[in-house]
Amino acid sequence: MRTASDPQAPAPKDEERNVAPLTDPFSRALRMIGLVAAALIALHAIFVAFQGQYVSPELIRAAAMFVCALIVVFTSPLAANLGLRKTPQVAVCWIVDLALLANLGYACWNFLKKIDDIENLIAEFSTVDQLTALIAVLTLLELTRRAFGIVLAGVGLATLLYCLFGENLPWIFRHSGFSLELTMEILWFGVQGIFGDPVGIVVLLIFIFIVFGALLEGTGAGAVMIRMALVGTQGTRGGPGHAAIIASSVFGMSSGSVVANVVGTGVVTIPLIKRRGFKGSFAGAVEAAASTGGQIMPPVMGAAAFLMVSLAGVPYQTICIAALIPALLYYGNLFVSVGLEARRLGLKPTPKAERRKLETGDWLLSLSFVLPICAIIGTLAIGRSPSMAGFWAVVATVVSGLVLNPNLRRNPGALLKALSNGGVAGARIMMAVGTIGVLVGVFNLTGLGLKFATQVALLGDQSLFIALLLAAGSCLVLGMGMPTLPAYLIIVLVLGIAMKKLGVPDLSIHLFVFYFGVLSAVTPPVALAAVAAAPIAGAEPIRTGINALKLSLVGFIVPFVFIYEPQVLLVVEDFDLLAFLWVMGRLIFAIWLMSTALIGCEIDRLPAWSRILRIVAGFGLIMTFTELQFAAIVLGVALIAVSVITARRNAAASTA
Repeated sequence: MRTASDPQAPAPKDEERNVAPLTDPFSRALRMIGLVAAALIALHAIFVAFQGQYVSPELIRAAAMFVCALIVVFTSPLAANLGLRKTPQVAVCWIVDLALLANLGYACWNFLKKIDDIENLIAEFSTVDQLTALIAVLTLLELTRRAFGIVLAGVGLATLLYCLFGENLPWIFRHSGFSLELTMEILWFGVQGIFGDPVGIVVLLIFIFIVFGALLEGTGAGAVMIRMALVGTQGTRGGPGHAAIIASSVFGMSSGSVVANVVGTGVVTIPLIKRRGFKGSFAGAVEAAASTGGQIMPPVMGAAAFLMVSLAGVPYQTICIAALIPALLYYGNLFVSVGLEARRLGLKPTPKAERRKLETGDWLLSLSFVLPICAIIGTLAIGRSPSMAGFWAVVATVVSGLVLNPNLRRNPGALLKALSNGGVAGARIMMAVGTIGVLVGVFNLTGLGLKFATQVALLGDQSLFIALLLAAGSCLVLGMGMPTLPAYLIIVLVLGIAMKKLGVPDLSIHLFVFYFGVLSAVTPPVALAAVAAAPIAGAEPIRTGINALKLSLVGFIVPFVFIYEPQVLLVVEDFDLLAFLWVMGRLIFAIWLMSTALIGCEIDRLPAWSRILRIVAGFGLIMTFTELQFAAIVLGVALIAVSVITARRNAAASTA
């Protein structure tokens, strides 16, 4: 087990899609160059966070895109990705990689050379310009595949093909047809496609928080939080299960990656949860659900809060306040569910005589996590930018780590490794965001996004609930297989217009699509978080995913609630305290009924009929019809009363 003071505990890579690196001297040399470039671009992110945009937007975006592509190519070469090890095969793959990288560099330079002509509407694009741009776009799709798998890359390729050949498709998918020249002008040579605002946001804002998360883990802050959570939950039935919830919520909000959170905390917590007496599939599900929830936990929210500031135009403080109650409900449900499962299995809290205690050094080391979070909140509270908050969080992380952690002082090279890890993770995110730029450019060019929005709005005229169900399903599908930030970006850019047409407030739109984008990580059949947790737990991924889905049920319900009951977000103009208390009381009661139904236990194990009726009562409590709400309250109280009476009778019979 990693100790709390070990700064060399490996920081998890972004989506843990790493394969064994190549071992020949040439490949090792290029990998080293890639890691050095990753550390340098991480330092560049820190500089940009402090200095701001110091060159033209086009230059910083194109240069960052090329350097990030170089990092991904050198750290995830084609030969390693395909599992090839023979020298001739490796040589051929490196020729392909270097040729693609050289073409990408030329295409980025060509974009910068023509940008003035493009802005003045006098640019001309030769066949060479068009073909090199097309190959560059395909290169970004391939690098996205290496970083995050086939899903996002496949969507990007399908979108590109749709733009080029979609004039023969039926219904809303048909467009007037676009030449390769016009397609590349929008996707590559303009600022509506790959080099658009999403890439700019990543370079200027998001990259610094990716580096922050890597440094936080590299300084040992993540490990000490796990240890404190384990010690702090020894008095509960769930024990390590509750510790996983606490540690994953705290670490996950800063990591920016659900899978990295699962791997980073799960290697410690999952074996302990199993040892406590829980099944492997349940242990993996707890970690998967808790790690997923870390992305919706203020104040950092996996850096999504800061991305939301830019996209929604809503102050950071407002986003954090709005996200607080839903996040607490999510984790409250998790905590209750683990406790109920422990009760169902007959588990008891750890005896007081066997409980470990925290040492003074652990409390001091905890400051290495607390101080950076305080730096973020304090910087934003005085009105500075989110990027400046990220800068001071990085400074606080490094300084507190060096001051409080003697192992880090003895081995400061761990900071360089953490910088490199952050640079690699950020480079991979850049590939994904570049692919999203393809989608954005095609949607703008073809009008597909507006057509889809119109169809959803027409459906919303008939039933807002059905339109929201369609939007939620679309979010889950679009978010599957993606890390949090690209998932949120693509979903809000595709579905944001549609939901605005439904008359839903902007902040509610962004939180709604963000929640369902995040929850795609525990939604089978992809369920990346469950897939990452299952091998650690020694369990089957689908079963782990189903259990994680049940544990995360509240996350699927709350977004609908705050659309119909905006009081839950606390930031509505006509906030009514009584209305807030009424909806919160119903929500908490519904969570209890549904949690006991899904686990199958309250005081004792529940019969099937009681579980079914509890689900019915739970959904009745969150409906908008007052009569149904009161009926559900009566039914829920009656079910609990029956459970209590039955448990007392059973206890009396067992002691007789």
